[in-house]
Amino acid sequence: MSTPSDADVTAAVDRVLPEVRADLERLVRVPSVAFPGFDHEQVRRSAELVAELCRDAGVPDVQILSVEGGQPAVVGRIPAPPGAPTVLLYAHHDVQPVGDESGWNTAAFEPTQQGERLYGRGAADDKAGVAAHLAAIRAFDGRPPVGVTLFIEGEEECGSPTLERFLHEYAELLTADVLVLADSGNWDVGTPALTTSLRGLADCYVEVRTLEHPVHSGMYGGVVPDALTTLCRLLATLHDEQGTVAVPGLHEAGPTGVEMPEKRLREESSVLDGVQLVGTGSITERNWNKPAVTVIGIDCPSVQNASNTLVASARAKISMRLAPGQDPEAAMAALLEHLRTHVEWGASVTVTRGELGAPYQIDATGPVFDAARDAFRTAWDGAAPVDMGIGGSIPFVAEFADAFPSAAILVTGVEDPDARAHGANESLHLGEWRRACVAEALLLAKLAPASER
Repeated sequence: MSTPSDADVTAAVDRVLPEVRADLERLVRVPSVAFPGFDHEQVRRSAELVAELCRDAGVPDVQILSVEGGQPAVVGRIPAPPGAPTVLLYAHHDVQPVGDESGWNTAAFEPTQQGERLYGRGAADDKAGVAAHLAAIRAFDGRPPVGVTLFIEGEEECGSPTLERFLHEYAELLTADVLVLADSGNWDVGTPALTTSLRGLADCYVEVRTLEHPVHSGMYGGVVPDALTTLCRLLATLHDEQGTVAVPGLHEAGPTGVEMPEKRLREESSVLDGVQLVGTGSITERNWNKPAVTVIGIDCPSVQNASNTLVASARAKISMRLAPGQDPEAAMAALLEHLRTHVEWGASVTVTRGELGAPYQIDATGPVFDAARDAFRTAWDGAAPVDMGIGGSIPFVAEFADAFPSAAILVTGVEDPDARAHGANESLHLGEWRRACVAEALLLAKLAPASER
């Protein structure tokens, strides 16, 4: 049977989309947070629902799998027709915690449409990715022109701690010619994108101690340094006067081929009027190809509970994003060395390593990438796709590349700049989601052997 035309594929996606939209809403209603301290039965429930939806879509071989200590993932397989490649479709069914519920305008786990957007935790990141895969399979009535392996992970948001072991243990099930990793985004509403570079991650905890115990600030202030001031001064050494990272030995990847207007950056980031941007170079260069260091938390007395004492110890968590090409171990060593050597006044400093995640740069050339760009242009009514970087980290991309070095890797997604993934009022632009579903179905058709097209 010959592969259908682009128009036929688009019509087929539109036909199944209402049913897949209902699938997505069912998924959003499950609070599948895999972080420690949350109800992991909900993660299991989410995996069972994903497995059910895969079977309903016509996937004949569906399993819920995990490795020791890991959360449940769903693997579904449709065998490849003779001579056709196998495409692995990745997404994740776990979500971020809700955070402060007062910041939400709708119930976080009740999908709610307002205008063109569907609100709810996971509506964009990444249950919409799961649903896009289901839409592509349903569009072919469960019989796509290529082999398909669905891999829906259950612990991406907490760092994919067992993914490397999972990929090794189930390599035979997951081996594919093309990997579609649907956990990224698009350049803007109306403009699709392939993600071709991602920053890595290294974080650590630094504790400064100046006293054995807190003491009266009036009796000893002005003579004895307090730990909180000492910590603040140490943290201030992480950047120079322009806000550029001042940790020696970190890699920079150079200029990018895409620019972002400052006005757009300010609107998307919600930076306040009058607040200057930090760093040097173009906005995309700073955001994609240079390191960034952020203090994301401090343990010390709260303002409400503060007393007139010199704080004996203070602790901070530091998150560092790494430019493509940076070795994560070398970056971690550089950060730890900087903190240990820049603490003032002889204070005691203890630095504890945290997570590491490798950056990744994709060579997005060749027939698979040509097929993806062609699918994007069709799904987005002729709009040219953008090759973009991401300032955030998706460490599993490097893990997939290591596990399947001969596979072509496409990093795609459904998010747009206003999706607010991880934050309050996360949402999915339904028009963009439809286009992403169409593009994925078109890609499967375009990857079929030439004799079938």
